[in-house]
Amino acid sequence: MTDRGEPTGLELPRSTDAYLTRPVTALRKTVFRLGLAASAGLDAAGVSEALEGPIRYVLWYPSNKPVTEALHQVVRRDRERYVIATGPLLGYFGGSVRRAAERALRILGSDYLDVFQLFWAGRMSALTNSTLGELVKLRQEGKVRAIGVSIHDRKRAGRLALDSPLDLLMVRYNAAHPGAEQDVFPHLAKRAPAIVAYTATSWRKLLRRPSGWEGPVPTAGDCYRFCLTSPHVDVVLTAPKNRAELAENLAALDKGPLSEEELRTMYEFGRMVHG
Repeated sequence: MTDRGEPTGLELPRSTDAYLTRPVTALRKTVFRLGLAASAGLDAAGVSEALEGPIRYVLWYPSNKPVTEALHQVVRRDRERYVIATGPLLGYFGGSVRRAAERALRILGSDYLDVFQLFWAGRMSALTNSTLGELVKLRQEGKVRAIGVSIHDRKRAGRLALDSPLDLLMVRYNAAHPGAEQDVFPHLAKRAPAIVAYTATSWRKLLRRPSGWEGPVPTAGDCYRFCLTSPHVDVVLTAPKNRAELAENLAALDKGPLSEEELRTMYEFGRMVHG
């Protein structure tokens, strides 16, 4: 059932402690820690079903029509329940950052965006005085509640965690690439920016058996559990191809955080995958 008592095919996992749901100061909302990146083929009905279930955090690209269609329903019905994150396709100049934000607001039909972020800093965007300044202005104007960046450079992400105007960092974190544990997480205490983890399955490499591995191969659900076992990760993104995959990923969360033995196995498996 949803919060409004309506039936849905995607039920909330039984465990509802801080492992699955937490208030995130930087986002001003409580989130379910598995977020949706509907970029791998999930159709509008699948996105709507996810949002009627436990999913609250959505990484949205305005060009994605199925997700936009589903979000229009969300905005009209219960805007404050959801965290909608987006950003410019390319973010090299302050003017283009502002135009992208205002276009997203028009398309969404909302008076604010929860998260507006630069994507893949250093490749698809640039962290400059111009782009950062425009993000800050958008936040001051109330058009954006939190500003952030997705970034592969972990050491730079650590510096941004320590000292920057950013409210959110979207970083690569998985069993094959756990370096955020040394480069980013130790620097969060001072400002407490939100952390969104992506590539939990390392682009599905963690779902395939590497040469020489004789133990069981993790499921996608195990990979999400690995990320959520870290207290520093606020949200981990899942990008299911269909509703069946999403349901399977949600069901896996019922197992709770990884045990110490499971963690050791995941780290060992990740080292072999990384090569």
